[in-house]
Amino acid sequence: MRRNLLGWADLIALLVLAAGFFVPMLTHSVLVYSILNQVFTGVIAAESVWIMLRMNLLSFATPTFMAIGGYTVAIAGEYNVTDAFLMTAASFILPALVAIPLGALVLRLRGTYFVLVTFVLSQIMQLVLFETPSLTGGSNGIAGVPPVTLFGTEMGTNRQVLEFACGLAMLATLITGLLTRWFRQHFAAIEENEILAESLGLVVWRYKAMGFVVAAGISGLAGYSLVNMLLTAHPSSFDSGTAVDFIAYTIIGGRVSILGPVLGTGALVYATNLFGTHGQYAQGLYGVLILVVVLVARGGIVGTVAALWRRRTS
Repeated sequence: MRRNLLGWADLIALLVLAAGFFVPMLTHSVLVYSILNQVFTGVIAAESVWIMLRMNLLSFATPTFMAIGGYTVAIAGEYNVTDAFLMTAASFILPALVAIPLGALVLRLRGTYFVLVTFVLSQIMQLVLFETPSLTGGSNGIAGVPPVTLFGTEMGTNRQVLEFACGLAMLATLITGLLTRWFRQHFAAIEENEILAESLGLVVWRYKAMGFVVAAGISGLAGYSLVNMLLTAHPSSFDSGTAVDFIAYTIIGGRVSILGPVLGTGALVYATNLFGTHGQYAQGLYGVLILVVVLVARGGIVGTVAALWRRRTS
């Protein structure tokens, strides 16, 4: 049986992200570049959450692995190691390696216990970042991170930073799409009924561990994108509370396909910047928006659109 490496949703997601390369041709607005950088970083982080949701696991560990990837790049920058390919590989591989022993511990848990432990991991990471000033700079973080270099050329302009973030988002989407497409039946079986899948001979722990490790690597890429955008690695950038945002991006966008994290991130990041101009009302307006979407569109943006389309064509 022939198996397509990517589905239509994966291809559309890649095309949507690729549009970011053409934005500098239309505008030179620093605000637009900033919002798009936030979107691309958020998409990568949300895809990490989405991978775990494909196995019915709600993970708060994304900021943990983002910190590992981001600080890896920042520390390497102190030694003038800025090569794009090397740092991209390092920011993916190191969090993935750390996730192997962590996964052996946390993946034994289910439901609320898994959620709680992954949240605690983020809290522990914050403690590590603050209490190891000789390595991470402590509460001051690591400032003045040099821009990434590509084929020896420094990617330091606003346009180049945007294009690099776009490239990282496309890479993360490609990896996520390949993983979830190739093992879609296994992940679907685990999501539907883990105990039944295991009783039928599926080696559940293997696929959960694989998903957890790849999700950690994807999170590391998000950390790289964030540090490259800010040129600073600071503990506040990887606060455990940011995990709530990434989960919201995924659920609001919809869990049914990879388009969910992409569209959900775009919509909520834009809303955050829009409501930010309303001062003290910003958080309330943002919360109302999420509440309305959750109540009106139970399947998220993508799920609701797909359901309406099926209803119209049936």
